[in-house]
Amino acid sequence: MLEVSNLTKVYADGTVALRNVSFQVEDGEFLAIIGLSGSGKSTLLRCINRLIDSTEGSVTWNGVELTDLKGDNLRKARRQIGMVFQQFNLVKRSSVLTNVLAGRLGYTSTWSSLGVRTFSKEDQEKAMQALERLDITAQAHKRADELSGGQQQRVGVARALMQDPKMILADEPVASLDPVLAHSILGHIERLNQEDGITILCSLHYLDLVQRYATRVVGLRDGQIVYQGSQADIQAMTDREFRDIYGEDAERVGNLTGNTHVPGEDT
Repeated sequence: MLEVSNLTKVYADGTVALRNVSFQVEDGEFLAIIGLSGSGKSTLLRCINRLIDSTEGSVTWNGVELTDLKGDNLRKARRQIGMVFQQFNLVKRSSVLTNVLAGRLGYTSTWSSLGVRTFSKEDQEKAMQALERLDITAQAHKRADELSGGQQQRVGVARALMQDPKMILADEPVASLDPVLAHSILGHIERLNQEDGITILCSLHYLDLVQRYATRVVGLRDGQIVYQGSQADIQAMTDREFRDIYGEDAERVGNLTGNTHVPGEDT
């Protein structure tokens, strides 16, 4: 179980990105984190895996307080937490296979990761298997920058899979993709959740995607939790609950199975 307790993040310029955020995630859940841009979604995910440090509060995973870990202990914990980024974060000039193999760097020695960057035959086979699961083996030896956005994000998911993760944090993984590609990427992530039992925390903009893929939802506004609910709850969300998350000027067009318009939100 993941337990986030009273998590607060204040940046150096005084911006309060998170305010006393508390929630729990059971193993194997697919949790969607929703809210406007700037609501704290990305900060929350980065505090969980310690890409940034929180100002106050704690993150405890299966009895281990991640906020206290340092050095090798932090490195070992991060091995089990995959990360999928909105902008893919690939090495564009390297091959797809090399980018996927980068997911194993947490298991290699400092010398090999910073020196010759050699990987075992077993790791190379594992990388090809990851690409096969993401239906992108044909692109293995192409440069990453030769791929479409949807293909690059599949590489990002395959790289996360190489860590043998027990949890994947996906930070707006489909924000830059069209609806068809968005469903394709989330479908792959959903299969990892259902077939491998990987816990998923995924920040999303659109309620129709949340309705389709999430088992539970946390809504953020101005760094605070303003909504928690199940998949059934999000399907039955009232206009009042919607505006609590997205603001009084927010407007829903049609129902949740159609498009949802949120003024000021990225498209």
